[in-house]
Amino acid sequence: MTVLNVIRTEPDTKQLTICIILVVAVFGVQVAISSGGARRWSARRKAAALLLQAVLTFAPIVWFGTNWGSMEGPLAASLLLTLPARYAWPSYGLLIAFIPVYNVLAGASIDLVLYFTIAGTLTGLVIYGLTRLTDLVHEVHATREELARMAVTQERLRFARDLHDLLGYSLSAVTLKGELVQRLIGTRPDKAREETASLLQVARQALADVRLVSSGYRDMSLSEEAESAESVLTAADVRAEVNVMCGRLHPVVDTVLATALREGVTNILRHSGVRVCSIKAETDGETVRLRLTNDQPHKERDVLSARTGGSGLENLRSRFTSIGGGVSAGLQVDGQFHLEVWAPVRPQSDDGETLGFEPSGSGRTAVA
Repeated sequence: MTVLNVIRTEPDTKQLTICIILVVAVFGVQVAISSGGARRWSARRKAAALLLQAVLTFAPIVWFGTNWGSMEGPLAASLLLTLPARYAWPSYGLLIAFIPVYNVLAGASIDLVLYFTIAGTLTGLVIYGLTRLTDLVHEVHATREELARMAVTQERLRFARDLHDLLGYSLSAVTLKGELVQRLIGTRPDKAREETASLLQVARQALADVRLVSSGYRDMSLSEEAESAESVLTAADVRAEVNVMCGRLHPVVDTVLATALREGVTNILRHSGVRVCSIKAETDGETVRLRLTNDQPHKERDVLSARTGGSGLENLRSRFTSIGGGVSAGLQVDGQFHLEVWAPVRPQSDDGETLGFEPSGSGRTAVA
């Protein structure tokens, strides 16, 4: 448009050539400033680019007068793109205000003054808008790639957490029952055969757990895990006092409580010389609580686990926090080690909404 305005005045070849070169230079600088990498330029480099564009914008007015009057638009866009917001928009406004003032003083007609003002205003906004739109598109693509990487990472963490929570217990049970069979095989072969059958059942369950973990989510039952824990503790010569009286639970709550029970029993078998273990679960209003207590903890290991938050404890905290619950672990005044977890009867979803469920039914009580 500027070149056409100059051609309308019938310039000589030299003037027209200079006009074309200057217009190309202005838009060359503009393309550089509108590029994606320009937002990462240093302040000195941005200032140099703005100064060069300002010179290319205002110096040609000396030769071309009002015919150069619409070239302030690209400079206005560059001000918006390079300066901080608190300076960019005032600078843009001052530059747009300069256009009609200059053209009026230069003797341009009212229609040309309006034309140059509107053209400069719209050119600046269009260049700025298209550049920001391009930046936003790149940001959206980058964000989508980052979300994909985060999803993969979260799935890896889920897989590792579930393997730890599920297989740690199963493999400990297999080890204990294997040692028991080894002790009984010479003196009590009938009892050894019974324990071998139990060992095979635990091994099959571990295999099923691995398959379910690899395929996705696995529902677990607190009452079933309590029965299994009682059997495993008994095989380890531990007196198990099991009292599960919390009724029918929401599947999500049932699963996290069962997971906590597995983790607690696994730690008891690995890290303590326990002889008596108490497992108690009950509903307290809108909260379900599960407590595990053992009588002879290896203090150094158990206290360290509680304070530093090993992977198992951190996994439990992550699970219970996600549904609005919590975890507490440590030595009691009487020297016993306790693990307590709690969760709402109606757990929360990831977006904070409460999942509806009506608990009913009865629990179980057992002492072995």
